[in-house]
Amino acid sequence: MKQLSIVLLLTLILVSCGTDSQHFKIDGRFLHLNQGEFYVYSPDGGIDGLDTIKVQAGRFVYETPCTRPCILMMVFPNFSEQPIFAEPGKTVSVQGDASHLKEMETTGTKSNELMTKFRKEVANSSPPETKKQVEQFIKDYPDSPVGVYLVSKYFMQVEPNYKKANELIEAMLKKQERYGYLIRLHQLSQSLANSTPNGKLPSFKATDIEGNAVSSSTLTNAKVAVITLWSSWNYDSMSMQRELKSLKRKAGGQLQLLSINIDAGTYECKSIIKRDSISWPNICDGEMMEGSLVRKIGFASIPDNIILHQGKIVGHSMNIQQLREKVEELLHI
Repeated sequence: MKQLSIVLLLTLILVSCGTDSQHFKIDGRFLHLNQGEFYVYSPDGGIDGLDTIKVQAGRFVYETPCTRPCILMMVFPNFSEQPIFAEPGKTVSVQGDASHLKEMETTGTKSNELMTKFRKEVANSSPPETKKQVEQFIKDYPDSPVGVYLVSKYFMQVEPNYKKANELIEAMLKKQERYGYLIRLHQLSQSLANSTPNGKLPSFKATDIEGNAVSSSTLTNAKVAVITLWSSWNYDSMSMQRELKSLKRKAGGQLQLLSINIDAGTYECKSIIKRDSISWPNICDGEMMEGSLVRKIGFASIPDNIILHQGKIVGHSMNIQQLREKVEELLHI
């Protein structure tokens, strides 16, 4: 009986400290954040939609079902993001200062510790230096999901280089050939590398939901233009439309916009456009992610976007904060 009690006690201790083989757990602690909340989503389908993480007395615990390795993105109130690499049955510890989130440390698995190490190494690096360090990281760790995140961020979003992204992705595919997210990034990088030489938008003509003709030349002739992908059922993409409305008002005619809606029909799209007083062209062909324009431009997820400056692509797949800052920088507003 005594031995049985000891076994039960040890089992309870292990369960309380960790998680089971079908879940992933984050134990966190932040200085200078007594209580509040932030969000988490997964770019590779590890979780559906957004989850909310609540902070109490500077601490939080987040546990989610997890049957395969995936990337979780923690989104903080200032819209900054930090990746967490989830694995079934694992628990990681997150510690940081809410006023210096770039210095956040995550321990408990090799991938998260590699990400923490990389973050520290590039803390004071210039963008070109950081990209060189990303290339070296992938040479050293071609089997790490950290490299997948780094290529997506540094070679496919701000100041993209799709040909280099494709080269780095192909190096990782030799070691991560079954990683679905990496395969999708490979398809996207190939498409963009082939269709956007020297950062140019592929030529197209289309018709918006009001029956008006839309063409790529309108966008490439503008000082700054933004193309976005959105839907009525995706909260983040709708928030991006509202941000663009604000930017367009501030830009005073210098910003050209085009939005592509991937709803299966036009009813919800038209309702939201009317409700939110969206005044720029919107395209909805009912083909969702299989639409010819979506595929030609190279969009692969929602929300998504492309930023053009004097006809050249200078940004891709930015979050709301990055998009706002980039447009304001280009237009000096």
